[in-house]
Amino acid sequence: MKTLLSVDPGGPDTLELRDVPDPAPGPGELRVRVLACALNYPDVLVIEDRYQVRPPRPFAPGFEISGVVEEAGDGVTGWSPGDRLIAVLPYGGLAEKAIVKVERAVRIDADRDAAEGAALILTYGTTIYALADRGGLKPGETLLVLGAAGGIGLSAIEVGKAMGAVVVAAVSSEEKAAAAKAAGADRTLIYGRGPFDKEGAKALAQAFKEAVGPKGADVIYDPVGGDYCEPALRSIAWEGRYLVIGFPAGIPKPPLNLTLLKSCDIRGVFWGAFTERDPARNREHIEQLLRWWGEGRIRPRIDRTYTLAEGGAAIGRLGSRDAVGKVVVKISDS
Repeated sequence: MKTLLSVDPGGPDTLELRDVPDPAPGPGELRVRVLACALNYPDVLVIEDRYQVRPPRPFAPGFEISGVVEEAGDGVTGWSPGDRLIAVLPYGGLAEKAIVKVERAVRIDADRDAAEGAALILTYGTTIYALADRGGLKPGETLLVLGAAGGIGLSAIEVGKAMGAVVVAAVSSEEKAAAAKAAGADRTLIYGRGPFDKEGAKALAQAFKEAVGPKGADVIYDPVGGDYCEPALRSIAWEGRYLVIGFPAGIPKPPLNLTLLKSCDIRGVFWGAFTERDPARNREHIEQLLRWWGEGRIRPRIDRTYTLAEGGAAIGRLGSRDAVGKVVVKISDS
């Protein structure tokens, strides 16, 4: 089979397309023919050795896949060749075949779109955990989403609306504002790209305050970090919840006096660790997401699709922060 490997640390241009033997499923595992692999910002980091998890090299990046079962390992019941699934892997998605632990496999109907399926679990799973469990988002509350036109940001708009929130989407261009509105955002604001000087940060804080209204944002969903954090935090409501998702713009250092003045919380969201610690709750979230997907209340937006040989360019597209929605590598036909 063919796979796109990270042999040495580096950027997308260092990835190598190679032929390797087909993997064999062990006990409790499935060998899957990969249909599509959705990419996420950790894929940009992991090949550069800047992610919190460092797989042994050589490895194929790619965490989210959709696929078709080819073979079940010993002890596996309930799965047969030809069954369709989606799953999150520790790594290895950019390959024609992958091994999936059976407890990580999520069955889907054969008529579901492979690219959309690949883009569902990690992104929307992070978001529903963040908003429901960490943010305690309630119907009628105001949700401010930063970076709202990326795959993770669009998922926050859709899940926020499904949970009954008023959603304010912050984006960096008119094109992205249109995508946020199409996903259901009630209001949008367009900000510039950092870094910001003192006056720029002050102006951004004022723009956030005007966008969320005089009460402030009850929940702030931040997958961006950097110079956007403090201005957004200044727009938070009394006893609001600031959700830390990721840092493509850099790791911020918010002044903690703001948490005192607003009696608010800054809460971390580590979805991967949550799925290991509370798999039953994670399964509940996934079942809810599948219902919403089936009802059309959520639907992953695909920015672009690439072939396996173009996987490096796909990761480069993601790293540019220009993508509107998810970047997906289509590996084989359904």
